[in-house]
Amino acid sequence: MSDALGLYNYWIAIFLMMVGFYNVIASGNLVKKLIGLSIFQTSVFLLYITMGKVKDGTAPILGDGYDTFSNPLPHVLILTAIVVGIATTAVGLALVIRIQEHFGTIEEDELIAQEDSP
Repeated sequence: MSDALGLYNYWIAIFLMMVGFYNVIASGNLVKKLIGLSIFQTSVFLLYITMGKVKDGTAPILGDGYDTFSNPLPHVLILTAIVVGIATTAVGLALVIRIQEHFGTIEEDELIAQEDSP
């Protein structure tokens, strides 16, 4: 049981994933859906960063006295993913603005009702 509690960072990542996923599914507001996607995405970033941490690991610089190194690749990938995530969120918000200008609402059920009406 103590092993499961010692991995609290994974539990936090799983909790954030479920909060973001629930927000995407349960909310009808398009902005709230984008916020849920951002929370989900942040939880994935946290998961990858915590997996890249090595106990007592140092930067991968060769030298005397260093024998355990942390892998920098997960951190580099997450930096790239953060930039892509911000750009994707910006495009999503721009689309929400255009939808609101054209249909007058950003609620999913109202958009479906407008689409079904003649």
